[in-house]
Amino acid sequence: MTKFAPELAEANAYLAAHPDIQAIELVLTDMNGIARGKRVPPKDLDKVFRNGTPLIGSIFALDTRGENINQAGMALSSGDPDQIMVPVSGQLLPMPWSKEPVHALLMTMQDKDGTPYFADPRAILARVLKSFEPLGITPVVACELEFYLIAPDHGPDGAPLPPVSPLTGRREGGTGTYSLDDLQSFSEFLSGVDKACRAQGIPTSAALSEYAPGQFEINLEHGPDALKAADHAALFKRTCRAVARAQGHDVSFMAKPYPATSGSGLHIHVSLAERNGKALFAADEGMLHQALGGLIAALPESVALLAPNANSYRRLAPGSYAPTVASWGYDNRNVALRVVGSGGDLRIEHRLAGADANPYLVMAAVLAGIHHGIQNALDSGPEAVPGTDTDVSDLPLRWADAIDRFEKGTILPAYLGAAYHKLFATCRRGELERFEADADSREWRWYLATV
Repeated sequence: MTKFAPELAEANAYLAAHPDIQAIELVLTDMNGIARGKRVPPKDLDKVFRNGTPLIGSIFALDTRGENINQAGMALSSGDPDQIMVPVSGQLLPMPWSKEPVHALLMTMQDKDGTPYFADPRAILARVLKSFEPLGITPVVACELEFYLIAPDHGPDGAPLPPVSPLTGRREGGTGTYSLDDLQSFSEFLSGVDKACRAQGIPTSAALSEYAPGQFEINLEHGPDALKAADHAALFKRTCRAVARAQGHDVSFMAKPYPATSGSGLHIHVSLAERNGKALFAADEGMLHQALGGLIAALPESVALLAPNANSYRRLAPGSYAPTVASWGYDNRNVALRVVGSGGDLRIEHRLAGADANPYLVMAAVLAGIHHGIQNALDSGPEAVPGTDTDVSDLPLRWADAIDRFEKGTILPAYLGAAYHKLFATCRRGELERFEADADSREWRWYLATV
């Protein structure tokens, strides 16, 4: 019997309001930010809320393709035991894109003794948030996600293709930065995303056409619940894909789907507030610089969380808007940590993470850095001057190097937990080894007929 017992009235009221429900998807977010879980009939919802439901704990030790990382020791070598999935209160949600009346329930995982499961990214973020409670401080956060709308068909060797405009019938081309025409061309998709998000309580705000054909950014509103903000970001990615596919498109949150165009980021906006709501960065400039100092100190060992796979490092290139130096500045998009806003709106925009990263782990890394800076009264160092040389990086910009820096880190283990810190490094290194062992068409094009 799990210790987690939300009010059964929540489930009963939801079923009464949606009598046509055929099934409910129980949704967990894995290490890679991918939604996994299982489907249950509505008659089982009472049992799920009373007792939770079993699922293998090794679901959090998979590679991006969904295969077990054997080195993690969580699958066959351990007997692959079940843990308990339990509902997140208030997260029974419609899926407006579904052709059938299927709804979703956001879940988290517990150990069999009722404690949070060490490998659940949502539980990792909750662990980091607890460190702020003795300080009487609440992080106020928001996520910005960039992504590409792409065609469902692919080019040679599986390369993505820009979408075909529903208005012109032509494939998108050109940069189109902040183009209103691009927004109009895909207004049905953007409206569909907005409608589906509103139905799920995901607080979307501004939508922008970004720096490449088919690239968009949609902002989520800020709020004082970092767990819910990460929930919203994870659900938003799932929603975008589903709405796009229902309209004959597809969506990619790859960090760099096209080698020659802009990458896609997951930017985290964060400020701090006292329990009475007082904005602390505006009231205490010293705290702002302590937070920046902690983030800068934690960045080198955080890169593996913020850039979790091979493609991530194509985005982190000098001379682009993706930062490659642990630096900060006021309203400067060349730095990793952009201070923006004024008064009660003063905040840090953390710009290093790619859109491919797990929102829970990105948020955990950001907040861990801030807490570390405040606890140790760190200094931010000098502000980066726009236009100065940023070609020499002090961050690991290769996947293997980032994993090495993560493993040797001295800040994050205390926040993530030693067991999860080891698990994440093991799984990322396992995927790196598999990726490098997998021959691709590039090798044949370069070497087959020439060496």
